[in-house]
Amino acid sequence: MTELLQRILPTVQKPARYIGGEYNEIKKDLSDVRVRVAFCFPDTYEIGMSNVGMRILYGVMNQMDGVWCERVFAPWGDMEEAMRANNLPLWALESQSPVKEFDMIAFTIGYEMCYTNIVNMLKLSGIPIHSAERKDLKNIVFAGGVCAFNPEPLADFIDFFSLGEGEEITEEIVTLYDRAKAEDWSKDTYLREVAKIPGIYVPSFYTHSYNEDGTLAAITPKNGAPAVVTKRIIEDLDKAYFPTKTIVPSTEIVHDRANLELFRGCIRGCRFCQAGFAYRPVRKKSPEVLYKQAVETLSDSGHNEITLSSLSTSDYKGLKELTDAMIPYCENHRVNLSVPSLRADNFSRELMQKLQTLRKSGLTFAPEAGTQRLRDVINKNLTEDEILTTCANAFSGGWNNVKLYFMLGLPTETDEDVLGIAELVYKIIKVWKEQASNKKRGLRVHVATAYFVPKPHTPFQWEKQIDPQEYLRRCRLLKEHFYSKSIEYNYHTPDISRLEAVTARGDRRLGAVIEKALENGARLDGWDEYFNYQAWLDAFDSCGIDPDFYTVRGYAEDEVLPWDTIDVGVSKKFLLRERVQAYAGNVTPDCRHSCSGCGANCLLQGVTCDA
Repeated sequence: MTELLQRILPTVQKPARYIGGEYNEIKKDLSDVRVRVAFCFPDTYEIGMSNVGMRILYGVMNQMDGVWCERVFAPWGDMEEAMRANNLPLWALESQSPVKEFDMIAFTIGYEMCYTNIVNMLKLSGIPIHSAERKDLKNIVFAGGVCAFNPEPLADFIDFFSLGEGEEITEEIVTLYDRAKAEDWSKDTYLREVAKIPGIYVPSFYTHSYNEDGTLAAITPKNGAPAVVTKRIIEDLDKAYFPTKTIVPSTEIVHDRANLELFRGCIRGCRFCQAGFAYRPVRKKSPEVLYKQAVETLSDSGHNEITLSSLSTSDYKGLKELTDAMIPYCENHRVNLSVPSLRADNFSRELMQKLQTLRKSGLTFAPEAGTQRLRDVINKNLTEDEILTTCANAFSGGWNNVKLYFMLGLPTETDEDVLGIAELVYKIIKVWKEQASNKKRGLRVHVATAYFVPKPHTPFQWEKQIDPQEYLRRCRLLKEHFYSKSIEYNYHTPDISRLEAVTARGDRRLGAVIEKALENGARLDGWDEYFNYQAWLDAFDSCGIDPDFYTVRGYAEDEVLPWDTIDVGVSKKFLLRERVQAYAGNVTPDCRHSCSGCGANCLLQGVTCDA
């Protein structure tokens, strides 16, 4: 640690964010290292260290001979101010080396509101922020994560994007760089070669042209780049790398517990859910492998809680077998076992009765819509009877807290649908009065509504987003119909969700807006303490871009979309078919009942389909 950093640390909040030295961090002898990778998470330490994907790829790269991957996180505002005042460049935790000394700089991006942080971290590192300004092989900047499925808003800043799951492709990327460095390639030569790796998208190899009305006219590949880049997946998760010896943070983080990934993908087809489509097809781990990984992780880390995680945990076929094995272990070692992401249509009272011997917490469900009509539109595949039966089982089993998540502004939503949320909540309260086995503690129903954001690679990717004023009107309408003291209602403010929609569906013209917003003071946009909506509005004005173009305008079905160069495995033909089904109010069965022909299985070796 530098003497300057030692002087600064006592003056900032949570200095442990910046010093490294945690149990299980990986340090290497620089004389044995050929390629150094700064693995950057564009948010604070507490958020980044909770990210399972970052932990996996940290381990993958550090298993490679001659490669040292180190972690870098966005500084909190007080540390950034101190860094600028003292000309202290951004550094990596393991070696305390400045980021600009690294060969490769990798970002994992899971949230659009991190875009200013990415540019800011490059600035704080003293690295040119634009890809075109970085002429040499050193400081190659690449990125992955769910936001890479529409890479265009960041096209000015990122040299290339890694699409899909990273265990295999990351090793291929770094191995190629190792060769490029040894053979003294130019940056252009490396980009041309890395573009040949399946799953790599190089923005500078594509020209975007526009119509007079501002819509995209064409996306033209050059330098031999493919017209469409298909994401990568890991087929056999039982054999995939998973870190059971992982870094134990030296300060509290958001998810301060062990995490066990059950499966990837989702059998459901909720038409608003980007993750549900982008992570297809479904691939699962065996209960035997999961139990072994759980025991090894808990034994090494000393955590007193472990979470079984996936997009829909209760859809895991081996859940009973796994929990039957884990509950005795957790009881003997005083470990809490957490099973989030439950669905009301397959809630298991038997499972929850077992879990309550470890810890009883509130139940969380996401009906998303208040009426059956609208739940069918979004293909939630969830009935009111299933919701009420689940609540009855929970209340009779002693539960008294329920969290319910909904969205406002979904396609075809009416005031009747909004008021349907209130009606459903009151039916749940009635069920508690009739079925609760423990009425002394009273009932708490936490209701939260989010502002619908249409996302790429979903059947709703073409939809309009209602304007913020209309969203707030619907929030007020709902709030006026909550009379019970048992109800706690919270709704998201519209500003961030509007920006999320802009950046989620934006094109590469937004690069200038991101850069200008940063100059105006935008950073750490996902944090209430720092979110500066006016900085963004001023940036849009300065760049002559109307955010409504990407939100309330909607997109035509025959329009060229900024993300048309990216293939997540789900065909546009299927998405259009699902959009028609949505407006007809028809549901599509989940993948276990019948294959709907989305095309994702084509990503598996030996599988062919005509989706």
